[in-house]
Amino acid sequence: MTLIVFIGIFLTYKISKFKVLPLNNVQSLYHVKQGIGFNQLCRSWQDKQLLESCLPYKLYAKLFPEKVILKAGVYDLRGLTVLSAINKINEGQQQQFFFTIIEGEQLRGVLAKLKASRFIEYDVELEKLTELLALEGSAEGYLLPETYAYTAGTSAVSIIQRAKSKMDEVLNIEWNNRANNLPINTPYQALILASIIEKETGYAPERGLISSVFINRLHAKMRLQTDPTVIYGLGEQFDGDIKRQDLRQLTPYNTYRIDGLPPTPIAMPSQDAIRAALHPEASNYFYFVAKGNGQHQFSKDLAAHNRAVQKYILKRRNDS
Repeated sequence: MTLIVFIGIFLTYKISKFKVLPLNNVQSLYHVKQGIGFNQLCRSWQDKQLLESCLPYKLYAKLFPEKVILKAGVYDLRGLTVLSAINKINEGQQQQFFFTIIEGEQLRGVLAKLKASRFIEYDVELEKLTELLALEGSAEGYLLPETYAYTAGTSAVSIIQRAKSKMDEVLNIEWNNRANNLPINTPYQALILASIIEKETGYAPERGLISSVFINRLHAKMRLQTDPTVIYGLGEQFDGDIKRQDLRQLTPYNTYRIDGLPPTPIAMPSQDAIRAALHPEASNYFYFVAKGNGQHQFSKDLAAHNRAVQKYILKRRNDS
């Protein structure tokens, strides 16, 4: 065994056995910047009083230069010895962060969260987003609700592209397995309907029945008359309380005034909502009203629906 190899083994053993190291006092994530060298990193740690001396680690770097090639990123070094921290940075074991798109969330909400998220580089140009995603219209509805892992410096656009790719995959699977005789002609129409189902459903087991009401109405050439589309069409004008005058206002999304589906989705639908849109439960229902507990009362005709409205809506208003 040569003297250099022996010294290397001995040095590695010694510094790996240090019991008390100031790096154990690191209380937050550590950012290794692009282009920083090992000597710079070690001096930085010493300046911050995270270690007492760089000398043993500089000798280690001389003996094993391939083990001190630093990969830029953000690392969690808490509780590590210096040698373990060096190895972690050398191997690029960056801290993972997570970005979640919530079921029923709208595009503007997703973009606002991306902009506010820690360690995400916000590079979205809204006017170029549809072109970037190869869409003909709005990007609304096209991002699959899911949690996406990322590392520091990840671009917002790359997360959006991943979410769009996942939605394409899910929509393709569900469309190819759709039920027969649906009044929906394209995957995009399925996405639009799924987004409405998502916004109308606070109780997941009802998705299939909610879907059946809209499917039955489309078959019967009845207007969908669903409040979430009205609210979406109002945009920033909506003050949190839908009024009769809102239902009368003519917008491309007011399904009390327009026939068929609105022109785009109104939110990001989950895979379950897409599946419900393409596999509605069999029913004779044409109406539903919220009970106030997250569930709905379904009705086959207008008279029964009016009674349900009297029971669940008007009574609740009077009680309050």
